[in-house]
Amino acid sequence: MYHELYDLLLAVAIGAIIGAEREYHSKSAGLRTMIMVSLSSCLFTIISLKIGVANPDRLAANVLTGLGFLGAGVILKDDNRISGITTATTIWMTAALGMAVGAGYELLSIWATFIVMAVLVLLMYVQRGIESLNQERSYEIVCPFDQNDSDHYEMLFKRYQLKVVHSSQKKIDQQIVGRWILMGSAKNHQELTQYLLNDRIFRNSAFNPSMAQT
Repeated sequence: MYHELYDLLLAVAIGAIIGAEREYHSKSAGLRTMIMVSLSSCLFTIISLKIGVANPDRLAANVLTGLGFLGAGVILKDDNRISGITTATTIWMTAALGMAVGAGYELLSIWATFIVMAVLVLLMYVQRGIESLNQERSYEIVCPFDQNDSDHYEMLFKRYQLKVVHSSQKKIDQQIVGRWILMGSAKNHQELTQYLLNDRIFRNSAFNPSMAQT
């Protein structure tokens, strides 16, 4: 009885550690969600071992299948961009840690938690370094209708060495709305933004740049 209680408390602690990191970054699955994922996975595993499930591996498969729906709920698609994948995989990993605790592999789960935190925290700085060299940003430009405006901006993107990943333009009344997703270095994005804000043609237009999330 006391051993099972210890496992449940350990599962709560693991979920809290991982959930605190997700909560700090304002992710959709935060502190309470990760605690419940870890705790429930641990409890399901303990119960299955107590009642003597014939095939324990089927329990693991069912738990992960159920969490698949939860993971799918935190993945969002917007303007041809997908976000929330890291949070979804973290939910899966938290469930695996909870199951490891429930199965009696406490030390393994503790070491795995350290590895997970290293990936979530330390590798973020590596990711930021990579993004500074090559990142995607979305641009939305609304300007008076002019057939040459679209070509004007396309030439600007090439001048600042930004690759067009996706583009769309549509005419609304006497205005044209252009949307682009561009890939390039942070420096080139900044220089393009500064140029657009000072562009003579652009002064009567509306401009909305934003970082594309992954």
